[in-house]
Amino acid sequence: MKVALAGDTMLGRKVAQRLAVVAPTTLFSDELVAVAHEADLFVLNLECVVSDRGAPWPDPDKPFFFRAPPVAAQVLRHLGVSCVTLANNHALDFGAEALLDTFGHLADAGIGWVGAGADEAAARAPIVLEAAGLRVGVVAVTDHPADYAAGPGRPGVAFADLEHGSATWLLDTISGLDTDVVLVTPHWGPNMVTHPVPHVRVAATTFRVAGATLVAGHSAHVFHGVDDSVVYDLGDFIDDYATDPRLRNDLGLLFLVTFDDDGRLVRLEGVPLALDNCFTRLAAPDEARWITDRFRRACATFGTEVTQRSGRLVVEWDRP
Repeated sequence: MKVALAGDTMLGRKVAQRLAVVAPTTLFSDELVAVAHEADLFVLNLECVVSDRGAPWPDPDKPFFFRAPPVAAQVLRHLGVSCVTLANNHALDFGAEALLDTFGHLADAGIGWVGAGADEAAARAPIVLEAAGLRVGVVAVTDHPADYAAGPGRPGVAFADLEHGSATWLLDTISGLDTDVVLVTPHWGPNMVTHPVPHVRVAATTFRVAGATLVAGHSAHVFHGVDDSVVYDLGDFIDDYATDPRLRNDLGLLFLVTFDDDGRLVRLEGVPLALDNCFTRLAAPDEARWITDRFRRACATFGTEVTQRSGRLVVEWDRP
């Protein structure tokens, strides 16, 4: 079984403006879509709500609010997305009604979601996906912001203060899954950093001990290195963000993870990509060289060897 994983996918603001004048099938290059379609399942972090309703969250210190039009769900459908995580710091940017609309638009497009819900129980509940004869349990959580947390009878996200340890409910959810694969996908740590901060590394270990087969995080807007069974940050997939000339948050990777017939990790492939003015495509040769160099150096921090195969960056995870 092959699972595609992508990081922050923001379809609001200038991306939404582009969607108003182009077809939803044109935000990603055909070549990149073909790579995504190699996967049996595709999971990504949806960094916006999908709605045409709602008012901005009443926080004078919050600088960014992300909302995509309903047609954005068709962008995800075209990519072959199976499930999105909504456990992030933008799920309530336009209030509860916009979040509830998001559930409806995703459902209409045949896309599952995890990490947010109409109440605390729904937000914390995992989703189980099936492909290639395997059952995959997906658990999502965010460590910011606390005021977006769902509560009894209150829509919101699955929140846990990971900086001060992992919540009991979260570890119980991970350990309680009776599936072939357990994927934990946290939105964690600060933005625009090149390596996982200490509490993120501790949380990743805790999740693995609890039963996670694979941990795949996001939030930093730049991809991080890969450890044993952990992709610390998937980076960005599409957005309209300003580019940092040093961090190059406009260059990233689409990850493809292969599992064997028993649900054990076999390998990870990173496909270099470029975010180009609200359009994501495969990276050009010079861009791919930059991505390759940084990914290798980031992985070396964890003693992870990276090889190249047909333009892809490969980490072998095969276990005896």
